[in-house]
This record gives sequence, C-alpha cells and structure tokens, in this order.
Amino acid sequence: MKNLVVAEAGLIAHGRGECFDYIIGEKTSPMARSAIKVAVAALIIAEKPVISVNGNVAALVPEELSELSNLLDIPLEINLFYHQKGRIDAIKKVLESAGARDIRGIDEKKQKVLDNLESNRRKVEYIAEADVVLVPLEDGDRTEALKRNNKKVIAIDLNPLSRTALWADITIVDNVVRVLPIMVEIAKEFKNLSEIELKDILSKFDNKINIKNTLDLIVNYIEKQKEEAFKILE
Repeated sequence: MKNLVVAEAGLIAHGRGECFDYIIGEKTSPMARSAIKVAVAALIIAEKPVISVNGNVAALVPEELSELSNLLDIPLEINLFYHQKGRIDAIKKVLESAGARDIRGIDEKKQKVLDNLESNRRKVEYIAEADVVLVPLEDGDRTEALKRNNKKVIAIDLNPLSRTALWADITIVDNVVRVLPIMVEIAKEFKNLSEIELKDILSKFDNKINIKNTLDLIVNYIEKQKEEAFKILE
C-alpha cells in the first residue's frame, strides 16, 4: 500500500476471495484449465481485446500480464475503483518495469464514460471500443456493466457464485497467480492455430456447465476432506 499500487479495501476484498482457494484444493482444476484455453482462443480471435488491470493484479502478476499483453498485442488498461493521487502512475511504473509496452487508462482526456455504472470504474479508454475484455479480480457491478455494453467478458474469479463469475462469458475459477502463467503458456501454443481451430475451441464451451462442474468439484473436495482431515490426529 505504501507505494500506492494497492488500496486497503482492495486487499480486504482479495483476502476474502482467497478463502475459496482452499476449497478448490489450491490447484488449477481441469475445468479451469479448459476455461483458460477458451479464454486465450477468444482473446486471439477478438478484433479489439483488452486486459483490465487493477492494483491487486498489477501487484500480483505484473510480469505475466506484460508478457501476455506483448505476446498477443493486447493493451493493458488501468481501471481503478479507489483513486488516489499518484496511484495510476505507480501502477504504470510497475507494469513498465515488468516489460509492458501498451498501457492505457492513463490520460483522462482520452477517457469515456461506460454506461450503466456509477463508480469511478465507469471511466474507460480502450475498453469503450473493445469487444472482448479480460477482467482478473473484478467487481460484479462492473462486470454487469460491461455485459450491458455488449462486451464479451473473461473473468478470473475464485468464487464460482460471484456476480462476476455468473455474468461472465468465460469464467476461470482459479487463483490469478496460477492462471496468468498458464495463459502465457497456452498463448504461445495457440498463436499458431488457425481461426477455424480457435473457433472450434470456443464453440464447445458452455460457461454454465463450467461453473456447475466447478461447484461439483468443490462439493467433492469438501466431502473428501470431511473424511480425511482428521487422519493427521491418528
């Protein structure tokens, strides 16, 4: 917080979400890996994709964000709920230090207002014209607003029942620190696929089934832990 990259409320929100990592076994599930592949395919096919960046994401995975952005030629756009003097510049410096080449959301003169949203996050730049938006660690209000503005939304969210997870077109239920490195790995592979192959990957995906299967995974994991957790006392 001292360097302004993260806000106190953002840290609290992130900590609240982290609890879900325990009930997915603190590892990337088969469903999450499949959703990652679909997400990367969607980003490559998109005409105007963008990656939305808040303070938490910039603090956790700046190198991976920058690598994915550079690899697929996708802008990173800083978009914050909690504005504080110098905070956007602090996040910009973190991303630049990590190698990011295309950073948006810095110049207020270029910003437009996103309809159906009241918070500071309604101020956007490239997101206004984007067709696909990757939103790691997003709040529900903004996800709904993006959908109401006809954006395809890719969400990274540990809570499969959050509004963000439910409203998104593609939901990756996993920890962002595991997701971004895998996205980079998949992007290197998928860059060589044809548009037909990428569209085929997208056509086989159903986000409702993805979330339901993830919930089944959580239920099964908890059931298993109910039986095995006390074995350490034996």
